Amino acid sequence: MSNEIYIDLPAVRNIAKNLQAISEALNKIVKGIELAIATLKGVAFMGKVGGIAFVLFLEAIKPTFEKSAADCAQLSSDVNTSLDAYERNDQVGATRFY
Repeated sequence: MSNEIYIDLPAVRNIAKNLQAISEALNKIVKGIELAIATLKGVAFMGKVGGIAFVLFLEAIKPTFEKSAADCAQLSSDVNTSLDAYERNDQVGATRFY
């Protein structure tokens, strides 16, 4: 039995690509939340009380989306870096997964 590890590089690179796409989608959601917050603050300034509650809700969930986007981007980068090290047969351990 062999002790070697083989990785389907294209499949794992596709995972990294999908993580990056998720990160970009989450960043677009964050921008939409920011736009909604700005719009609702303007409406709330003119006297719409319900808008203030929605602004507070959006401001509460926005950091979650920002963190998720950053985490997905970091994982995508880590996967790609680890695959690059695997391709170079670099087993020093300087990457997160390899």
